[in-house]
Amino acid sequence: MKRLLPLLLLAAGGIGASIPPAAVAAENKSMVVVGPADFASAAPPSETARTAHVARFELDVLPVTNAQFLQFVRQHPEWRRDRVSALFADENYLAHWAAPDTLADAVQARQPVVNLSWFAADAYCAARGARLPRWYEWELTAAADATHPDTRADEQWRQRILNWYSNPSAGPLAAVGKDAPNYYGVRDLHGLIWEWVEDFNSLLVGADNREQGGADKLEFCGAGSLSLEQKENYAVLMRVAMLSSLQARFTTKNLGFRCARDAVETKP
Repeated sequence: MKRLLPLLLLAAGGIGASIPPAAVAAENKSMVVVGPADFASAAPPSETARTAHVARFELDVLPVTNAQFLQFVRQHPEWRRDRVSALFADENYLAHWAAPDTLADAVQARQPVVNLSWFAADAYCAARGARLPRWYEWELTAAADATHPDTRADEQWRQRILNWYSNPSAGPLAAVGKDAPNYYGVRDLHGLIWEWVEDFNSLLVGADNREQGGADKLEFCGAGSLSLEQKENYAVLMRVAMLSSLQARFTTKNLGFRCARDAVETKP
């Protein structure tokens, strides 16, 4: 059975400043290539390994929109809000839509889709022949600004994210693409929505919890779970705290996703 690991979403990175890739994402490009890279993760892979390796992968330039998810729901009606199993989504799943297969007047097609569970996001990506990004993939990409692959030590970068955390989320979401492309050509990793990741809470499950948590807990990785680094970087660690409290069926009005897929490694 496939791992049912929905993960945190933070910012990360750490491969040193350099010139941005020449081929940043064009407006008509839906995915860009990131990596391979090694970097010092905020959640190290183990107590002895402080550096995480990310293989070459592809990531959506933009979060998935209402229009894109609406098309998916119409093609896969088992994911309509009136048909989805309660095991896979809570009662607020797609609650902002006017009907199970219709957007509300106030819901724009180009806004990121929210109010959906990890299971629904995972199914959408699978239907595209893709998957949700893994923890270290999202962390690596989200650490970048427009010109540097790792901006975690920049206080202004951190403060911009913290300012977004403090803003009320009652207003309508902006359309995707509001931010300029970052170093990798990816947009809207900060300041728009939170994002599901494939193994969203695996890094916070300790080995001692495996014996107590039942079958689901056995799917989670425990190595390094209690040794979070960069404790001064609240912009990252606040995401860990919030998202590690979620379950795969949960939905919120500011939580969406984007897709990823493996990329062929290039030989030097």
